[in-house]
Amino acid sequence: MQQINPGERVPYNPIRKASMNDSPAYSIWRPLAGVAVAIAITTTMDATGLTMFSSLPLLPLAGLFWYLGRFPRREMGVTPGSPGGYWWAIAYPVVVPGILAGTALATGAVDLTEAEWGKTATQIGIASSVGVIMVFLTEEGFFRGWLWASLKKTGQDDRRVLVWTSVLFSLWHLSAVTLDTGFDLPLAQVPVFMLNACLLGLNWGLIRRLSGSVFAACLSHAVWNGVVYEMFGFGEKVGELGIAKTAWFGPEVGILGLVLNALFALVLWRRVKI
Repeated sequence: MQQINPGERVPYNPIRKASMNDSPAYSIWRPLAGVAVAIAITTTMDATGLTMFSSLPLLPLAGLFWYLGRFPRREMGVTPGSPGGYWWAIAYPVVVPGILAGTALATGAVDLTEAEWGKTATQIGIASSVGVIMVFLTEEGFFRGWLWASLKKTGQDDRRVLVWTSVLFSLWHLSAVTLDTGFDLPLAQVPVFMLNACLLGLNWGLIRRLSGSVFAACLSHAVWNGVVYEMFGFGEKVGELGIAKTAWFGPEVGILGLVLNALFALVLWRRVKI
């Protein structure tokens, strides 16, 4: 064993850096197995008419895996984080849907004949506030909380953690849009949604990385859900803007949404500088 004298600088060791928390035996198969269990449970619930509750098993799973992994709260992102990250958390669900709504309006794709703005504003407010707690207890707590910490413990660098969490987050949503769930899409829109879901996960992961807190990602996720589902709809349901051409203008299922989500991810990636 190498002896280090008092005051002597410890030499850089890339192997040592890669094995976080002194856990070189913590295999990549642990987080992958955990996600596989989550996907299996959610898919089963989606297939049996329990879609409205299919995200709830993520809470006990994240809690169990957190306990088994003995992760500190900071590694789970359960910390207030830096204030600057919260500005980006709000900007994302405002800028991208806002540009899409403006573009749809300019091209005549908006139909406001049945709009009820008071009711819609109330629903967006409720979804955006209560949703912060809900996504923390489910999707964000699982993917940007436990999965993030678990991947870091295997020695993955930040880039790989961002990729893994984004791809697996997208795969977890596959059953919701392919089975008869009410959120299901025409087959042609499924690939676009999966790519968008991956970019959504990437943006929330970048916000989590930028802020140092999973709560910033929760805020962004909740506001996104509130704005997008009320204004643009979900599945084949038309939202308050009355946009029927969701294959173009949908923030999650549209081509233009895909472009804007990718551009926002590029801006955040450069901001994070990893």
